[in-house]
Amino acid sequence: MTRFEGYAALVTGAGQGIGAAVARRLAAEGARVLVTDLDAERARAVAAAVRADGGIAEAQGCDVRDAAAVEAAVARAAEAFGSLDVLVNNAYSCHRDPDRFEEWDEAAWYEDFEVTLHGAARCARAALPLLAAAPGRGAIVSVGSVNAEAHFGDHAYSAAKAGLASLTRTLAVESAPRGVRVNLVEPGTVRTDVWRERAAMLEEVSAHYPLGRVGEPSDIAAAVAFLASSDAAWITGVSLPVDGGLLVSNLAMNRTMAHG
Repeated sequence: MTRFEGYAALVTGAGQGIGAAVARRLAAEGARVLVTDLDAERARAVAAAVRADGGIAEAQGCDVRDAAAVEAAVARAAEAFGSLDVLVNNAYSCHRDPDRFEEWDEAAWYEDFEVTLHGAARCARAALPLLAAAPGRGAIVSVGSVNAEAHFGDHAYSAAKAGLASLTRTLAVESAPRGVRVNLVEPGTVRTDVWRERAAMLEEVSAHYPLGRVGEPSDIAAAVAFLASSDAAWITGVSLPVDGGLLVSNLAMNRTMAHG
């Protein structure tokens, strides 16, 4: 598939997990990809892997909390590729909840917002002039979470992801006259490195998904690629759950009632 032949894309938080899978998927479909991550070494490793597979990729360290770093990354994409057609906001921060809400740490709370929501806004602000100049194919796709829609813990992370979903809708309306589409995917549980120490829990969690498994990074990358592509040319402002049916089910309650 070459849906992104001639496209240039910038992916944040792409040094591992979902971001790395997105970078690989876009490159496999023909895009030239700037892989960015807070950890520049990880970004370089992913870009090297893309090139080893025959794709085109460059790497840059980027802290989305820093407006100058974001602007430098966007400028690097424009310099390296001559344009920017797709921005994928994937960088996030998530601190686990304390036992009681009144015990939350302000620094941790604001960190989750600074990276997850404000970082995405910074990236959109820096990229929009280039995306608007793309010939009818400018797109922003952000990676949200089912946490924005229902209670799954992690107050600050969930609130930041809910804010990102709202920003997606408002920015979609504002950007539409400029030919830029703005959408979001909402993953459920995905098998990434953050679960490395809790692999057994993933198997337990799988039982709560109607499709019988947790997600893989490639599942999310496929959805991102769809929303970024011309296949979604008449879709904007959408929050698309990619969650194995989690949000439309309550398997635990159903099973309890079935045996009651």
